[in-house]
Amino acid sequence: MNKAFRGVAFYLLLILLTLSLVNMLASPGSTKKHVTYTEFLKMIEENKVKSVIIIDGKNVIGKLHDGQDFEANVPEDPGLGQYLVNRGIVVDMKPSPQPPWWMTLATNLLPVIAVGALFFFIMQQTQGGGNRVMQFGRSRARLHTGDRKKVTFDDVAGCDEVKEELQEIVDFLKHPKKYLELGARIPKGVLLFGAPGTGKTLVARAVGGEAGVPFFTISGSDFVEMFVGVGAARVRDLFEQAKKSAPCIVFIDEIDAVGRQRGAGYGGGHDEREQTLNQLLVEMDGFAVNEGIIIMAATNRPDVLDPALLRPGRFDRQIQIDKPDLRGRVEILKVHQKGKPLDKGVDLETLAKRTPGFTGADLENLMNEAALLTARNRKRKITMDELEEAIDRVIAGPQRRSKIISEREKKVIAYHEAAHALVAKLLRNTDPVHKVSIIPRGAALGYVLQLPIEDRYLVMKAEIMDRVSVTLSGRAAEEMVFNEVSTGASDDLEKATRMVRKMIMEFGMSAELGPLTFGNKQEQVFLGRDIARDRNYSEEVAAAIDKEVRHIVTACYDRAKTLLEENRGKLDLIAGTLIEKETLEGDELEALLNGAQATGGALESTI
Repeated sequence: MNKAFRGVAFYLLLILLTLSLVNMLASPGSTKKHVTYTEFLKMIEENKVKSVIIIDGKNVIGKLHDGQDFEANVPEDPGLGQYLVNRGIVVDMKPSPQPPWWMTLATNLLPVIAVGALFFFIMQQTQGGGNRVMQFGRSRARLHTGDRKKVTFDDVAGCDEVKEELQEIVDFLKHPKKYLELGARIPKGVLLFGAPGTGKTLVARAVGGEAGVPFFTISGSDFVEMFVGVGAARVRDLFEQAKKSAPCIVFIDEIDAVGRQRGAGYGGGHDEREQTLNQLLVEMDGFAVNEGIIIMAATNRPDVLDPALLRPGRFDRQIQIDKPDLRGRVEILKVHQKGKPLDKGVDLETLAKRTPGFTGADLENLMNEAALLTARNRKRKITMDELEEAIDRVIAGPQRRSKIISEREKKVIAYHEAAHALVAKLLRNTDPVHKVSIIPRGAALGYVLQLPIEDRYLVMKAEIMDRVSVTLSGRAAEEMVFNEVSTGASDDLEKATRMVRKMIMEFGMSAELGPLTFGNKQEQVFLGRDIARDRNYSEEVAAAIDKEVRHIVTACYDRAKTLLEENRGKLDLIAGTLIEKETLEGDELEALLNGAQATGGALESTI
């Protein structure tokens, strides 16, 4: 039983004991036999009653000739006393006994005392005592010390530059003297930002483990409650605790929950969240001195944070944690392979090449999915087959082989995916085809997996045009082969239109409209800033944009259709093989297009 529960139990027990005592004193127990009014009249008729005492004319306490006492409730009857006297019974009249004055006073004051005790108890909790239940004003930060398993920089991979930046903070906490002698001031705050799953929280834990100092962790949402002023009180309490443990690190996860830009909401600028942010700003860099306290925070949305929070003196250092590159993915896979038996044929560098855009969390999930698949297949070691299937599951979802698809629909899907793969192979500025499948996965009835050879950070106009052609090739094949189109290309049309529109409006790649951008993505914070685009162009320009989008999309569509018509035999061959095998790997597709034998014999179209 914890201290908080013992405190509540003590007050409840005290109130119950008081109520029981008052009730016992006010209503003392009786040993007299209680009889009904009918039995009372019968005893009178049988001459068994010796004497009675009538209290207030309606309660009777009597004694029988055999010495037994009894009591009864009788209706008010003015003639009852005379009737009893006529029967030879000794009768006495008395009023009801009055309780002592102190008992009456205690009964009247008891509710007031109980309410006062309860109010006093709640006030104590609000003030944040040591054994309180409702510690509204207390910080919910958790203190991590050396008694837990440490996370160090050795457990963090794929972000060497980030570790170098944070190594200065660790060194300052360990050896502050050499920095102070040079007059250097360590950053008061470090903001980690990046895409979800890139390891921001893990990096913060590693800094705490490396520094070997007290490490406080709290979520941004833990500050704000329904009670006014609680958030600011928790911020004050957090920094009071940190001062007692200095030097220390305070880590605030998802700080955008409390650090959003002020004055952007519908309700004006005076709300509980903004008061909490104001207190946080004062504590980080105000008149109070917080020597030895380093604030670390993490967020996925640095664009919505208040500018006062990001200025020098508060979050001096802002570190972006990007998705890992090829070498980083290899290092992350090495970290997550620990404790997992891998087959000798597993090549982590090949896996890293096949997982561009994966974050650290994605790679950890990939290794875990592979381990689960290995256990499902009752193997003792994880092989490349399980790892390849895990990649497909992470990207497109699990297979749905139980989904019943008719032969005609299967043929349409095969030609659709074969067209994507063929046009991707024929065009120069596209990523290599890694796998083609008509096995349903997730919401897709089939898919073509293209993976880049290397990490790339720029996209050329020719590459966008080729990607749009590849995207539209599935619908072009349906129209060419079946003389009609299906709903399966709806997602392709949406992607192609979106790519072309961004190419014109954001990248200025239209020869017709020139090197201009159209629309302003900067929106109000409470709308998420980028949910809508602010239209800053005329109706004539909007019509020109629509015309140019239609022109480019149609040109890419015609280009894809022309390529398919010129290579109809290859399209039939790929589609027929997909209907037969359901899945083609990249090397099998290459061999098929080169006229080689992919399965030990000559492959012919079955269409």
